Amino acid sequence: MIESTQVAVPRALKRRSLAAWRRAQVQRLRAESPWEFVVLAVVTLFLLLYGLVPIFGGDQLGLVGADEPRYAQIAREMLAAHSAACHEFHTKMTPRGLSLKDFDDAFHCIEGGTVTPILYGQPWLEKPALYYWRAMSFFKEFGVADWTARLPSSSGAFVLIVLIFLHMRRFRPGGQLDAALITASCVAIIGFARGASTDMQLAAPFCIGMLGWYAWYETGKKFWLFDLYFFGAAATLAKGPVAPFLALSIIMLFLGLRREWQALRRTIWFPGVALYLVMVLPWYIEVQRKNPTFVRSFFLEHNLERFATNLYQHRQPFWYYLAVALIGLMPWTVIAMQALVDAVQASLAEWKASLNPRRYLAHTRTGDAFPEFLVLWAVFPIVFFTFSKSKLPGYILPSIAPVTILTGDYLNRVRKVGLPKWLLWSHGAACALLVFVLVLSPQHMVYETLVPSASWLAIAGAAAVATLVLVVLLIRWGGIAQVRNATLIPVVGMMVFLLGFYGKELDLNYSARPLAREMARDDPGVRVVAVHDVRRDMVYGLAFYRNEEPIEYARDGVPAQEHLLVVPTREVGQLESWLAGRVYEPQFLYESQGLEVYKVYPKP
Repeated sequence: MIESTQVAVPRALKRRSLAAWRRAQVQRLRAESPWEFVVLAVVTLFLLLYGLVPIFGGDQLGLVGADEPRYAQIAREMLAAHSAACHEFHTKMTPRGLSLKDFDDAFHCIEGGTVTPILYGQPWLEKPALYYWRAMSFFKEFGVADWTARLPSSSGAFVLIVLIFLHMRRFRPGGQLDAALITASCVAIIGFARGASTDMQLAAPFCIGMLGWYAWYETGKKFWLFDLYFFGAAATLAKGPVAPFLALSIIMLFLGLRREWQALRRTIWFPGVALYLVMVLPWYIEVQRKNPTFVRSFFLEHNLERFATNLYQHRQPFWYYLAVALIGLMPWTVIAMQALVDAVQASLAEWKASLNPRRYLAHTRTGDAFPEFLVLWAVFPIVFFTFSKSKLPGYILPSIAPVTILTGDYLNRVRKVGLPKWLLWSHGAACALLVFVLVLSPQHMVYETLVPSASWLAIAGAAAVATLVLVVLLIRWGGIAQVRNATLIPVVGMMVFLLGFYGKELDLNYSARPLAREMARDDPGVRVVAVHDVRRDMVYGLAFYRNEEPIEYARDGVPAQEHLLVVPTREVGQLESWLAGRVYEPQFLYESQGLEVYKVYPKP
């Protein structure tokens, strides 16, 4: 019996060790399997494309604001000029043969329409050309449309999110999926990824380049510096010198605090510098050669004066960007702030350790500079642009990604202990607040009600309470692993609610697309459109959707030919004085935006 017992014990231990080994192998396979990437791709594509592309929820909302239709129209006109140049030389961007003439023709095809941004046939030098080039490529591939005009931002955001996932998996394994999905689901990324604008064209490559620089800093492998220079060049082609200025400032501040100035010297890598210059200089030199006013218009007016003066009427209070950051991080704001505080504490410990290594050698985060780098990266753009006289929300978009990365890393580090109760309930309350506001938002945006009805307040309140309970219970039952799932449920639900149920109403109230469609349906033979005292976002919108610049009565006078006139309802009483001696008749009332459309017949 003694002998059999002694034999049985090792066998039992072997069975238990074998079972433990199998569990470890299953967990390792799960971690290394493509399942995480599949989840990331599916969720991210939904968040970025639902209600945007026709085959996925429909293109529910047309171009809004002044910038979206204006940038889209510039890309359309550049594409038309490019196509005309290629047609003129009977070639494509690739040479037809190997002769010098074939290469010269291909060069003229490439150059035609791609150097000078043009709007209504005139140079438009406010922004560099990266957005326009990317929109041109999508227009050529899928056709000119409002949703294709937004694909440059959506695709840029998708690449950023995927590379955050890959970077974290390579350098901070465990928090990669959280960091990527937190980035994809915060308000700022969802909003700017769906805009036909230059903001995401700057933020995405800038953030990728900064991650690449830190990968080089941590590994010493020069390969990673290509990210800094390549994507830094792309960011410079998106919005100009602000990209290298921010990157250099953050890196210098980081290395200065760590007293590692030698790393700054090694950052200046000649192959990378050559790559940057080869990518950036040709366009800047050529656009200046063709437009002698470019340097003054772009660098002085749209960079220095925009920062130093309120020339463009974008003055905001001093605390503006703090509010923008807090709102932009929703619904992750509370956890993100805790992660930021935790990272600041780790950074302080790092600085103390660098001054007195022996005293702080036992600190759990000693030797990890990543939190310090992310904190400086997140804070510097906010502080810098706070001193700008002209403030717009997109200016601090590069600060969002480092905070979401910190948040994903924080959740991974507290996975075993879980969230403190106050943080759990606060996060649930933040999700509930987001749901409450978004449920009520159509009542204000569509119906312009300052105080919603009691029934809608009750519906929004019930949805908020349900969200709070759902988020808290899921996290308490499932632990940290359920934080992202519990938070994504209300985010996805609100997207379906806003775009699936109220997308068309938002389109009617904020976009010129329904108005342009109704005008084309009622009078397909009339091409000329005139406006008077109409908001400039509607003017730019009509220009894009009708592909023709509207005539403005106040600027251009009343045209002699037949045309359609768009005028606010409040101005209808002045038609007699504007159109004395002309025959005109009402076409329809566009009540959702307080406009009326008249058909004005030719001058006798």
